[in-house]
Formats: sequence, structure tokens, C-alpha cells
Amino acid sequence: MYSRQEASQLRQEFWTAFGLYMQPIPSADGGKVNWINYKTGEKDIYFRLSAGTCRAFIALQLAHRDEGIRQIYYEQLLQLRPLLDGEAKTPWEWSAAAEDEEGRAFAGAVQALDDVSIFRREDWPRLISFFKPRLLELDRFWSEAKYVFESLR
Repeated sequence: MYSRQEASQLRQEFWTAFGLYMQPIPSADGGKVNWINYKTGEKDIYFRLSAGTCRAFIALQLAHRDEGIRQIYYEQLLQLRPLLDGEAKTPWEWSAAAEDEEGRAFAGAVQALDDVSIFRREDWPRLISFFKPRLLELDRFWSEAKYVFESLR
């Protein structure tokens, strides 16, 4: 078991290493991007990457507080699903209503990897191999889809 400080340090080391690994890769639009803190440019639309003690996931989250607006965005996202599916090597799980670790509601698409821990350095290559292609898929998808969501503002 790790102390709170050791756990925080390991998390920071992993995300720093992943960020450095991804840094030379340009976005689908050809620009420089902060892959760890990806900016979609749209309020309440996020790319989430998470790694814990036994599982990791990457998600495209529509997190608007108003359920009705969140559902309108989700319906729009579903219309764009063939675009993401065309980028994806493995299928995404779609959900009209889910909650994150803090209990906040969201809708969107997610992929998960079980039996990995950010606290086991030997799992880091698996985590990086999981996150990298999916993050690039989301980026390629978003480079096309963002214009649709801009029109919903």
C-alpha cells in the first residue's frame, strides 16, 4: 500500500511520462496539442483519461448539467457515431446516462481496460498502448465532429 504522497507521485510520474511520449505527435489538424488535457473547444465536452488501481478508461463525455441539453448533444453524437466507429480499432461503449467517480451525470462513449494499475510500473506500457491509439482516434473524430457541435451553441 502506498501513502497518499507516494500514490500522488506515481500518478504524476505516469501522466508526465505519457505526456512526454505523446508530445511529438501532432493533432489530426496538424497542430500542437496537450494530449493529457485535451481541449475540445466546447463547453462541457471532454476527453477523459483515467487510470486507477485495477482499471483504466478513456471517454468522450458530454457533461452538461442540464439533462435535456445533455441529451440533445448525445443525440447529435449518436448521429456522428459512424464517424467514430470508422476511426476505431475496437468498439466504443455508448451510454445516454452514466455517472463519473464523483457522481456527476454525463453521456458519451467509453472504452475500458481491466486488470491494470497505475501503481504498477510494469503495467505502464499496457496503459500507454491502451490510451495512445484511442486518444488519436478521438482526436481524428473530433477534428471533423467539432463543427457540428459548434452549431449547437
